[in-house]
Amino acid sequence: MAGRSYKTEAVVLRSFRFGEADRVLHLYTRERGRIGAVAKGVRKTKSRFGGRLEPLSHVELMLHQGGGELQTVTGAELVRSHREAREDSYRLGAGLVGAEAMLRLFPEQEANERAFRALVRFLDLLDELSPVKRATGLDPLVLSFQLKLLWLSGYLPHVTSCADCGAETGLAGYSPTAGGAVCGACANGALPLSRDGLLGIEGLLQRPLAEASDAGLTDRGAREALGVITASYEYHGGFRLRTLSA
Repeated sequence: MAGRSYKTEAVVLRSFRFGEADRVLHLYTRERGRIGAVAKGVRKTKSRFGGRLEPLSHVELMLHQGGGELQTVTGAELVRSHREAREDSYRLGAGLVGAEAMLRLFPEQEANERAFRALVRFLDLLDELSPVKRATGLDPLVLSFQLKLLWLSGYLPHVTSCADCGAETGLAGYSPTAGGAVCGACANGALPLSRDGLLGIEGLLQRPLAEASDAGLTDRGAREALGVITASYEYHGGFRLRTLSA
């Protein structure tokens, strides 16, 4: 089978060496969602792809789909390099958390335009992100992006009333089994969740990514929001993000 070629926008989420001069890329594309591709000769000094296929790069690719699992990159043009994010350790750490969340939550070859747009917006904001006095994983932008990805993948935690009995007051914990916040009476075995955490999660969900820093996230609220995100990953997907434990 000869296969066929097509053009699509993509973000390079991850890459690793393959053979003497090639790289295998994990991509999230506008047209087909998550795909794997090989960039032949990309590690050679005179490679025609140059530095266009670095992690976090937003590119327009020409891809050839043959009979194998991996597609082949036959052309690449930069849309945005996001070099600013890669060259700053704080921004790079934040970007790698977002990239791994995309890899884990959207593993299929299935287009999701809203997820692709959210990823592109996240990376655009990342270029100018200023460090906060917390670990990278507790940055409001990083937390906001992950919560929005949970929403887009159908795993958004419900935090406005008890997910078990429906009570609208006395919320005291988070239960991934119930699907959200639970009241004190239903909180047996649940992850503790304070008012700071509840307000922080709500604030991040109600605001666009660009306004994540305006959510009034306290240190406690940020830690609890991360706990809810991590518990959602473990319960719904059976995974933890390596970039959050690095």
